[in-house]
Amino acid sequence: MTDAPDAPPGVFRVTPLWFTGKMAEAHGNLIGDLKGAIDALVAAGPEAIGDGTGVIDLVRQAQRLSGVVCSAVSVVDASGEWRQDGAYSASTWLSSRCRLPLGEARRMCRLGRTMGEMPETAQAWLTGEIGAAHAGILAPLATGRTAESFRRDEEMLVAHARALSFHQFCQAVRYWDQLADPDGCEEADERRRTRRDVSLSQTFLGMWTGSMTLDPLSGAIVAGELARIEQGLFATDVEDARGKQEAGLLPPGAPLARTPAQRRADALVEMATRSRSAPEDGRRPSPLFTVLVDYETLQGRVCELANGHVVTPGSLVPWLTQADIERVVFHKEGRVEVSAASRFFSGATRRAIEVRDRTCSHPTCEVPAERCQVDHILPWSAGGATTQENGRLLCGFHNRLRNERPRPSG
Repeated sequence: MTDAPDAPPGVFRVTPLWFTGKMAEAHGNLIGDLKGAIDALVAAGPEAIGDGTGVIDLVRQAQRLSGVVCSAVSVVDASGEWRQDGAYSASTWLSSRCRLPLGEARRMCRLGRTMGEMPETAQAWLTGEIGAAHAGILAPLATGRTAESFRRDEEMLVAHARALSFHQFCQAVRYWDQLADPDGCEEADERRRTRRDVSLSQTFLGMWTGSMTLDPLSGAIVAGELARIEQGLFATDVEDARGKQEAGLLPPGAPLARTPAQRRADALVEMATRSRSAPEDGRRPSPLFTVLVDYETLQGRVCELANGHVVTPGSLVPWLTQADIERVVFHKEGRVEVSAASRFFSGATRRAIEVRDRTCSHPTCEVPAERCQVDHILPWSAGGATTQENGRLLCGFHNRLRNERPRPSG
C-alpha cells in the first residue's frame, strides 16, 4: 500500500483497497514488515510507548490496521477463495481459520462489502481518524431506504465522527436517520417495543433467575428507580461501615456489607415491596416531557431521554396522557434567569442549565444531568453571579477536581 501521488501524506487511495487484489499480490513482504514492526514494539515493552501520546498514536494505527484487514477480507470474500476449503460462506471460513467468534467474522465481511459504497468513511478509517465502531454505525445507512441520502450526507456524517465523542456521534447519526427515513425509524422503534419481555423462574434449589428486555422509555423508568433505591442502600451501607469502624468493629478500608450487584438485587426487592404496600389511591409518578422552544433553530434537533438516548417522536405518544409537560424557551441572545443573588442554583435557573448542557460539561465526561451538580464558572467567592450564563453542569468527580487547590511544591 503506497501513498497516492495526488493525495496528502498519509492519505491513501480508497478504491484500490476495496476493489483490487494488489495487497494479495505483495502480501508476503507487507505482512513481513508489519510483523517486524509489531515484534519491535513487543520487544521494547509497553513502557517504551506507555505515555499518553504513545497510546493515542498506537490506537490510531490499530484503527488504520483494522480498516486494512476489512478491505483484505472483502477481496477474499469476493474472490470465492474460501470455497476451496468447503466453507459455507466467507464469514464461516474466517471464523474457523482465525478462531474468531462467528458474529465478529460476519461483521468484518459486512463492513468489507459495504465500504465500497462509503468512500469518505473508508478514507477516514484508513487514516485512523475513525475506527471500526464508527464504520459499523454508518454502514447500515449506506444501503436500503437511506442509501441516496447517505451518499449526499456522508461527508457531513464522517465529519461528525471525527469531531464528536462516540456517544455524541451516535446521537447525531440517530437524528440524521430520523430525518432521512422517519417512517422507517418509527417502524423500527415499534418492532423494538414488541420485543419487550421479562422472565423469572425458580431453580431446583429455590433460587430465582431471570432476564428482561425493555424498550428505551420503559427501561429508563425501571433503571432510574432501581438506581435511586440502590443509591439509598449504598448510603446506608457507607454509614453502617463508618459507625463500625469508629467503634473498632471494622478495620479502615474494609469492604461494604454488600457488593453493587447485591445492592441492585435488594433494590429490586425493595421496589416490589413498596409497590405492594403503596396505597391504591396514591399518586403515580409522571414522566416529565420538556418541550424546547426554538432550541432546534439554535442548536439542532433534540428528541431524547434524560440519559441521552435518542428516541423517535412516535415512541412518546403513548405516554402523553400521563406526562407532566414543561416548556423552555431559548432566545438568540440567551436566557437570563432570576435569583442572581442566590448562592445556589435552584428552581428554573438550575433546570435551564440541565436542559442546555444535558451532561457533565467536562470534555471527557458524559454523566447525565440528573447525576450532576451545577457549578459557577466564575466562582461565587470571586463575584460570579448565580445565572444561567455563569453556570454549568459538572459531575461530583469533576466538580471536586476543579475545586482542588494545587499542593505546594517542596
